[in-house]
Amino acid sequence: MSSTHVHHVQATDAHATDVVDLALNSTPVFDGHNDLPTALRARSGYSVEGLEQGRPDLHTDLARLRAGRVGAQFWSVYVSSKLPEPEAVVSTLEQIDAVYRLVARYPEDLRIAYTAAEVERAFAENRIASLLGVEGGHSLAGSTGVLRSFARLGVRYVTLTHNDNTAWADSATDAPGVGGLDDTGRAIVAELNRTGVLVDLSHVAESTQRAALAASSAPVLFSHSSSRAVNDHPRNVGDPVLELLRGNGGVIQLTFVPAFVSGAVGEWSQALQAERERLGLPAVSWTWPRAPRPGEDPEQVAKEYAAAFSAPTDDRLLRWLESHPRPEVTVAQVADHVEHAREVAGVEHVGLGGDYDGVDHQPTGLADVSRYPVLLRELAARGWSQSDLEALTGRNVLRVLRAAEEQAAEPLWPTAPLR
Repeated sequence: MSSTHVHHVQATDAHATDVVDLALNSTPVFDGHNDLPTALRARSGYSVEGLEQGRPDLHTDLARLRAGRVGAQFWSVYVSSKLPEPEAVVSTLEQIDAVYRLVARYPEDLRIAYTAAEVERAFAENRIASLLGVEGGHSLAGSTGVLRSFARLGVRYVTLTHNDNTAWADSATDAPGVGGLDDTGRAIVAELNRTGVLVDLSHVAESTQRAALAASSAPVLFSHSSSRAVNDHPRNVGDPVLELLRGNGGVIQLTFVPAFVSGAVGEWSQALQAERERLGLPAVSWTWPRAPRPGEDPEQVAKEYAAAFSAPTDDRLLRWLESHPRPEVTVAQVADHVEHAREVAGVEHVGLGGDYDGVDHQPTGLADVSRYPVLLRELAARGWSQSDLEALTGRNVLRVLRAAEEQAAEPLWPTAPLR
């Protein structure tokens, strides 16, 4: 950042804060992707206790959601795409159950929401609307019956793939398979449209993005992706697709994941992996945590998981890390991605999807869910108006959610919150 730009930001701090406060009073943050359910599975055996007191081991707790002015959250009910598909269905149901238990435990703070109107009702009640997003088509096991069952439980988006291809859709981080979507994939997109479930195109290959945008009759979502023109990462979205998104009416929710924001982080990760290989150290692999069995103490399951991932680090690798610290990502760099997406797709097609509790490290200044206003002040200092910020924080996503509802031939979400 130039010294001139620093002076500009400092000179407009008070104005930026005022603009952000006005925007958030009107339209709180509606975030596209938070992995708290998976973090609770791994770290506490699905116990939902302690979130009112603060959970420093997590990016997310109730006080920090309030401080971050979060008014609605798509909770990701992600499960590993390495699981056999029938097992993935079971784990996804466990993740959905975790969100319902979370909301039931903190009814003064959280409210299950299925529709745009219910999100707005939660805003009015000063509660955080809680919605469900399935992350990866492997969770459907190739079954439209499973898709409809998830829809009846309140799932409002399905990400077509995670890091691995499905039999019917290509992932951004796997070798090309079917060349985007095959006939089964297009039929799944049609069924998502018919039942009012949003098509989420984060994680999918550009060929899949284009195919889904061509096939979808409703606006689509990118729940947590960034701008490929700013950092050429396969998980980011290129300008030609951002232009197509404008025509579709959908939204890209810009993410904070450091490797997606900064090429330097990706280069550092590759160098770290090369050093591990040079030292003959085993590859680091994350294992999908098991859920507690009936009658089993969740705390014991959490301890078992922690023990499996607390092996001492090799001293040689520690020395390498001391001399090769991880590059930090700034709020300004995240703002650059937001601004680029706005420039190409338009201000009506951008949102936020932080991916908190889905990565181990977030940008400096955006360490947890309390920090959304920091990014918004950066944008306000760059000239974003109150109306612009309202579009980014929540208005655009609400529009997309409402459009999916209105275009659904057979909406399947519950008519009243489940207990």
